[in-house]
Amino acid sequence: MKTKSVITFLLLLLGFYNFSYPQRQDTLVNIKAADTGIHKGRLIGVFAIQGSLYFASLGGLYVAWYKNYPQSSFHFFNDNSEWMQLDKSGHAITANYVSRIGYESYKWSGIERKKAIWFGGLLGFAYLLNIEILDGFSSQWGFSVGDFTANTLGSAIFISQQLIWDEQKFVLKYSFHPTNYAQYRPDALGNNLIQQSLKDYNGHTHWISGNISSFLPRSSRFPKWLNIAIGHGAEGMIGAAINPDSLNGIRIPHFVRYRKFFLSVDVDLTRIPTKSKVLKGIFMLLSFIKIPAPTLEYNTLGQFKFYPIYF
Repeated sequence: MKTKSVITFLLLLLGFYNFSYPQRQDTLVNIKAADTGIHKGRLIGVFAIQGSLYFASLGGLYVAWYKNYPQSSFHFFNDNSEWMQLDKSGHAITANYVSRIGYESYKWSGIERKKAIWFGGLLGFAYLLNIEILDGFSSQWGFSVGDFTANTLGSAIFISQQLIWDEQKFVLKYSFHPTNYAQYRPDALGNNLIQQSLKDYNGHTHWISGNISSFLPRSSRFPKWLNIAIGHGAEGMIGAAINPDSLNGIRIPHFVRYRKFFLSVDVDLTRIPTKSKVLKGIFMLLSFIKIPAPTLEYNTLGQFKFYPIYF
């Protein structure tokens, strides 16, 4: 995910998607509901909303990012060394999440299970592929094979789990906390908290959150919503690949770039039992966010740290 983070448009997609159409039914997150045949009205509504949001989000992305930069012939750009690969895991999270929402919507529309899995998974892949193609025609960026690979991996993680287990035992998640680094490079890391939550990778942590009860016997009373999560992050990044010494004639302090690894507990919101349609929609909408919890960190500076609550 470059500084023009896809998550901005993902939130637009999901905020409207969850509460404008599927929310009227209590089958949105019932991934094991029996197939009852295609509901044409639902499917038409899903396609209409997808199409509208697809063009609206890509149009907004063009105006916000590409319009002010010259176009070029299609070309590739190797950004695999940037942001200590946190942008790549961000791409995987986004593709995985869009795939999940796509599947839930197609399943709700009555599409047969395996077709819904593949259509949903390909939706996440295709949505981000369009953004990579736009990058490929922009002189400022270029088609990133690394991003493309991460997008493919994110969708593949969803598809494979759904085909094998008919559920997502491992969920890709995101968390953020503000840092002091953005003040030295607000153009790249964000001018305010919202921008920083998208651009400042120093404050990003990307997680794989595994559900414990899904590996236990059905008779187990272990909380079905309790997960264990492994995360990674990085700090000391003022620039994408290297840190600049100054910006606009103002000297920037020297920061050591280093990686961080985390072990924590988490909550799978979609497994919290509730009969409320509104809560089900909210839980699905927020399911990509890692819930703050006690966390152990190890970093490449050789340090162990414990946080009573880590965001």
